[in-house]
Amino acid sequence: MDTTPPATPTPPQPAQPQPASLVASARNWFSRHALFFKIIAIGFFVLLLLIPLALVEGTLSERQSRYNEAVASITAPWGGSQYIIGPILVVPFTRQVETEEWVTNGVGTGANRFKEKIAREVTSEAYFLPDQLNVQGALEPSERKRSIYTAHVYTAALHITGRFDKPDFAFTGITNAQPQWDRARVCFAISDLRGVRETLTLAWAGQTVPMLPGAGFTQGSGLHAVLPAQAAQNAAEFSLTLNLNGSDALMLAPLARNTKMSLKSPWPDPSFCGDYLPVQRTISPDGFEAQWEMSLYARSLPQQWHSDQGAKISDADLNKGAFGVRLMPAVSAYRIVERAIKYGILFIALTFTIFFLFEALAKIRLNSLNYLLVGATLCVFFLGLLALSEFIAFAAAYAVSAAIATLMIGLYCARILRGARRALLVSAMLGCVYAYLYFVLRMEDYALLAGTAALFAVLGAIMYATRNLRETGAPDATTSPS
Repeated sequence: MDTTPPATPTPPQPAQPQPASLVASARNWFSRHALFFKIIAIGFFVLLLLIPLALVEGTLSERQSRYNEAVASITAPWGGSQYIIGPILVVPFTRQVETEEWVTNGVGTGANRFKEKIAREVTSEAYFLPDQLNVQGALEPSERKRSIYTAHVYTAALHITGRFDKPDFAFTGITNAQPQWDRARVCFAISDLRGVRETLTLAWAGQTVPMLPGAGFTQGSGLHAVLPAQAAQNAAEFSLTLNLNGSDALMLAPLARNTKMSLKSPWPDPSFCGDYLPVQRTISPDGFEAQWEMSLYARSLPQQWHSDQGAKISDADLNKGAFGVRLMPAVSAYRIVERAIKYGILFIALTFTIFFLFEALAKIRLNSLNYLLVGATLCVFFLGLLALSEFIAFAAAYAVSAAIATLMIGLYCARILRGARRALLVSAMLGCVYAYLYFVLRMEDYALLAGTAALFAVLGAIMYATRNLRETGAPDATTSPS
């Protein structure tokens, strides 16, 4: 008798997927998500093109450094920014000071030591600021070239007039002060005197006094005139005609009780700088005229002081409240190119978006090389703009560089987009983007607003064009850039 138990039936095993079905499944999955991977690939290409944009920006920094060096080498022998402080009337005075000193009487063991009052003569200086100061001037700008670089300089013809009140030493609180009128001097601190070529004279109370080098009250550059004996004892009017070479700016410190300055120049784009703006100004393409007027309340200095006072008045204190005008261009070509490069990533993203729309909506297959070559052309546009702006006007450089980039991309699109009409459409869109960028770059105060408005408009147009696009309706995965 067979006692072997019956065999347990084996449960059916699930069928193992075949390699062919795995490939088909993966292909179907990628096909359903082709739109997502396409956007990821385009975003990667945009980020990759930040590298050539950074290289162009580095070249811009290098060229700008060379420009600054060239300008410095031009303005160094001509003259830099001019800062005028003065005039200041300086009157030395002496006074008797009694001090107690130990005195020894006799020698040896019989010597006696005792205190004795000894009178010594001490010399100090009193400083007086003018009651009225009036500066009238004309600035004549010109250009100086070195190699391909241009520097803007000016020649200033200034007529300085004013009035000093009678010096009064009561403010010192010293009863025995003895002014040394024969050593009184009128001082001006002027930052750069290399442009002075003629002999200067100061008219003081009807007398003519030669100006000598040296500020006379500070270690810096300047002029001073030693007044004739007794000439500084009374109130007096003065005048000085001064011609200066300079660059960049002309500044005046408001030292008088009432300070006025009037400047005119054919420079069409002035930048009024300093602590105070003109009370009147007229700016036109033919130049500008400006007038300043300051009272003693615009400064923190006393009307007079002397060298023995505890709080010393420094050159920085004298220069506080300075005002004037700057003749440098408001925005240089390098600055505009730098601003344009900041829009480079937006340029590339918008252009790639146009190609993506052609791929998604017109069923055109593009590869990664197409995207990279177009992006490289957009980067070279900024390099061409930088190179051309050093030789011709910025507007012309921008037009030439934009035209070349648009033409190259348009001709290339005629092939990769398979149609002249599509190439013309891309060229027209790119031309509009270049035109609007130029408009934004030329706007100083409203550039951010205009750029943001354009970005909203472009995003709205893209959203409208892709409103019916679904990931399941995207083109086949083979159309994605590879």
